[in-house]
Amino acid sequence: MSRAICVASGKGGTGKTSVASGIACCLAALGKRVVILDADVGLRNMDIVLGVSDAALFDFTDVLSGNISLSRALLAHPLVENLFLLSAPLGESAGRDTTPQELADLVREIKGMCDFCIIDCPAGLDFGFNLAAAAADAAILVATPDTVSLRDAQLTRAALKSRGIKDIRLVVNRVRPSLIRKLYTANIDEAIDRTATQLLGIVPEDKAVIEAANNGKLLFSNLRAPAARAYRNIAKRICGESVPLMKISRKI
Repeated sequence: MSRAICVASGKGGTGKTSVASGIACCLAALGKRVVILDADVGLRNMDIVLGVSDAALFDFTDVLSGNISLSRALLAHPLVENLFLLSAPLGESAGRDTTPQELADLVREIKGMCDFCIIDCPAGLDFGFNLAAAAADAAILVATPDTVSLRDAQLTRAALKSRGIKDIRLVVNRVRPSLIRKLYTANIDEAIDRTATQLLGIVPEDKAVIEAANNGKLLFSNLRAPAARAYRNIAKRICGESVPLMKISRKI
């Protein structure tokens, strides 16, 4: 059964889009047909992270307006088999007349064409968040292990639940063991307790993530990169496999 999973965070700077793209790529590498829907209306960047900004000609408003069919609007990734992108519109007012019901109906159609629809939700709890939450069956909450991020994650979890999403899992991103040991940031158990959310995975701080994003390259196939290994483990758990949490090197 196809699932729509929104990837959300309470604040910007958590690495949410990198996590969403990494998980989506790994699901596709596992043989799943995956559509990434960018719901960051006005400020999309998933096309840049995936390295396809020049090819992303259509967005979801083109489909909703009837200008193009969904099958034609979906951009097949040139390097990752089974991975497709439907972008958000660009511009301050672009897409602002889209209703949550319209996006939910579109996602329902997308689900008929794939195994997973990964919805990249904008940071915060405003318009784009409401669109994404209305269309999702489940959510991945991305937080970094610092006090501000965890408090915002608490509020985001409550907002997701109030919109009817019950299956919410936590990914703690940009984990640096050296800082945790020095008590500068919360440890993983504290992150789970503060957000009251079941842990789906941890992703270490990894400079390869920034390098890949800046160069328009995909990280998921580089299993020497700790973050890429973490994304693959998370993807396997989403598919129902029992995978132990990776050990994060103290050198990170």
